[in-house]
Amino acid sequence: MQFLSMSRRKTDQFPPDAFTPELLRQEAARIREFYAAGILRQIWMRGDTPGACLLWEAENEAAVRDAIASLPLFRAGMLEVVAFVPLAPYPGFGPLA
Repeated sequence: MQFLSMSRRKTDQFPPDAFTPELLRQEAARIREFYAAGILRQIWMRGDTPGACLLWEAENEAAVRDAIASLPLFRAGMLEVVAFVPLAPYPGFGPLA
């Protein structure tokens, strides 16, 4: 099953220097682990605010939420999920009834 999450960095609660290069390296390393494991399919940086949109694939919602909870920025309280959407296949490409 696929899921879409949209997150934002809490830049209103944390100064720019709180998002240290080391913390961001740890975040990127965790994202690479998810991609290599196949749970993360795609990631885009948001153009409107610091944050990301991620396309996940997992057995269930709990697996994705656990993955998000393990992100260094999320664990530090510096990242929030503003949208989480389970996705269903689009039926328009299949046979017409």
